Amino acid sequence: MKEREITIRLTERNHDELDSKDAELTAAARKAIDGSYAPYSHFHVGAAIRLDDGTIVTGANQENAAFPSGTCAERSAAFYAGAKYPGRKFEAIAIAAKDGEAKELTDYHISPCAACRQALLEYEKLAGKGIRVLMESRDSVLEAGSVKDLVPLAFTGF
Repeated sequence: MKEREITIRLTERNHDELDSKDAELTAAARKAIDGSYAPYSHFHVGAAIRLDDGTIVTGANQENAAFPSGTCAERSAAFYAGAKYPGRKFEAIAIAAKDGEAKELTDYHISPCAACRQALLEYEKLAGKGIRVLMESRDSVLEAGSVKDLVPLAFTGF
C-alpha cells in the first residue's frame, strides 16, 4: 500500500493588494450578485470571467423549485461566455457571495462547487492554460493559479 499526499498552493491578498485587472474582475463578481435569484437557499452568488481579449462576462446563481433545474453563478457565466464568445479563452474567474439579506460579502471565501469545477476544467482545457480562480470574502481574496489546482484528480476526458 502507498499513501499519497495531495496539496495545493493558494495565495491570499487583501482587496487593496489586487492589481487593477483583478480589482475590476472582483468588482464585477460583486455586482453580478444583484442578478441572483435565490428564493430557497437565500445564498446569492455572483461570478465574473475575464476573457483573453479583456471582455468580462458575468453570471449569478438561478434557483428553481425543482432544485436540479437551477444553476450556479460560475456555470451561468461560463456557459454564456462560451456561447456568446466562441473561441475566446478564459483567463480568470472571480466569485463572491452574500448570505441571506446581508449587505456585505460572506466572511469566508467562496469556492466553486464540484459541478462548476468540472465545467470550468473544460474551458481550461480549451484555453490550453490555467484559468486563475479568485475566491472572494469580505476581507480578502484567495487565488488558485488554475481550476486544476482545485481538482487535483481531475476527470478530463474519455
